[in-house]
Amino acid sequence: MIPSLGLRVDEEVSRRTVKPGTLRRILPYARKYRRTLAALLVITALDAGIVAVSPLLLKRIVDDGVMPRRESVVVGLALVLAALAALDAVAVYTQARASARIGQGLIYDLRTRVFQHVQRQPLAFFTRTQTGALVSRLNTDVAGAQQAVTSVMTEAVSTVLTLLFVLGAMFYLSWQISLVALVFIPLFFAAGKLIGRRMQHLARGTMELNAELGTMLDERFNVSGAMLVKLYGRPAREAAAFDERAGRSRDIAVREAVLGRSFFIIVTLLASVTTAAIYGIGGVLAVHGTFQVGTLVAMAALLAQLYQPVNQLSNMQIGVLTALVSFDRVFEVLDLEPLIAQLPGAEPLPGPPGEAPEIEFEDVHFRYPTAQEVSLASLESIAVPSADRAEENAWILRGLSFRAPAGKLTALVGPSGAGKTTITHLVPRLYDPAAGTVRISGRDVRSLTLDSLADTVGVVTQDAHLFHDTIRANLLYARPEATQDELVEACRSARIWDLVCSLPLGLDTLVGDRGYRLSGGEKHRLSTIRDADQILVVEAGAIRERGTHEELLAANGLYAQLYLKQFAKQEGLEADGFDGFAQEEVSTV
Repeated sequence: MIPSLGLRVDEEVSRRTVKPGTLRRILPYARKYRRTLAALLVITALDAGIVAVSPLLLKRIVDDGVMPRRESVVVGLALVLAALAALDAVAVYTQARASARIGQGLIYDLRTRVFQHVQRQPLAFFTRTQTGALVSRLNTDVAGAQQAVTSVMTEAVSTVLTLLFVLGAMFYLSWQISLVALVFIPLFFAAGKLIGRRMQHLARGTMELNAELGTMLDERFNVSGAMLVKLYGRPAREAAAFDERAGRSRDIAVREAVLGRSFFIIVTLLASVTTAAIYGIGGVLAVHGTFQVGTLVAMAALLAQLYQPVNQLSNMQIGVLTALVSFDRVFEVLDLEPLIAQLPGAEPLPGPPGEAPEIEFEDVHFRYPTAQEVSLASLESIAVPSADRAEENAWILRGLSFRAPAGKLTALVGPSGAGKTTITHLVPRLYDPAAGTVRISGRDVRSLTLDSLADTVGVVTQDAHLFHDTIRANLLYARPEATQDELVEACRSARIWDLVCSLPLGLDTLVGDRGYRLSGGEKHRLSTIRDADQILVVEAGAIRERGTHEELLAANGLYAQLYLKQFAKQEGLEADGFDGFAQEEVSTV
């Protein structure tokens, strides 16, 4: 619980288990690297063979060289053993290089795919999603997914081959002692499976908490958030909220550390007991002359090589089960189909480039999509109160119809929350209407390609967002091919060219995070409506009045009341008891 914020963390998110079939979905990502994997398999087999052969050479050094005092045999076999060690070092280096190429390549593939997929999500997805949670999928979870693939595709192959070769060598020397060693192996895997399942749940909880912390830091440390906290925040409440999340993260990390150490203690104990048993049995047999000393030395060396891959496989259980959580969380995002998608057979908007289109709304109904339609519970992390869920289904627009003629300026005015911004969002298909049709140049916007819509429809938002880059880079974001003269003309049209010229570096001036190095009056923002060819007064999701500025003032209706309230002081007009209004401009010039 987070009493200070009045929000409840959705516990169902952290209790979820990995979906069936997640492991199978990893395999297609490895196909791109099948040649590297094939080479890695050959190198791994060579390395495993060297690991198994080396103890057999120790047996010959002892039995054929040391015991009969044959110096040449000892020296010769020692040189062979050194050569194998050198070859093994090369193999291990090559393994590491190939494994890194596969793992880092996978990170690249996943990150780019998730990034592109997220970009295709509708605006509603971003209004609900916690930024920190989403960034966590691209960073922490993708890296965790890479760990899963690296473990399965490389370490698992190496470990299994080493285990098979070592067991073969052990049975070659003594099948009786080998059976004793095999008795203890299931205990290693049982411990790994038991602890791995618990670590998996803890890992999911850690990822969710880290995403929450990342979101909180992102919200408080950007310029807008920092200003809000400075003006209205209560340091004690902010500290308590952060402390609560950080404390839960600490507690889970402690449990993870204790579980990991417990597994190490268990496998170390099992390995020690097994080693003692082998030395005891083998030693007694050697004393009675039924076992050669060199064989005992080789068996002891092989036993160490046996339990190394067994330990690795047990640890791999924990690592893979934990890392599969990351892959599951990545697939969760990739499986979320965008609510706004380009329909099959969509065509570009017809007409000469740069020609102003006509915009038409016909009986448009709209309400914002629910969380289940556009988002994921794990990306929101906060349970939505039932009252808020009811608000999600409220109609924003109800049977809206109007036409914005080509080459004319149409202004939308009305009280806050009337639906003006929603109307402007339907034109470029940031949302789709629940019923009715939005047309551009007589074509339903849903029948047009998204690229042609983006090239045709320009939007100046109420709160202009600027990237932490130069003025030039921000201007070029919409039209990368724009020339210097076109940039200057755009600045003149927006009435900021004099300001740009006054800056030390002109267009190459860095504007700062979200444009906060420019004052509010210096951002690209429209404010006048009196010169509009058509003014539409929107209230409660419907058009209540329409006409020119003079016509609407003369009608003395809602527009006149709102206008007088907002401009009364500067024009000396009477406007007692009236509310102000906001406006949107739809220009088809």
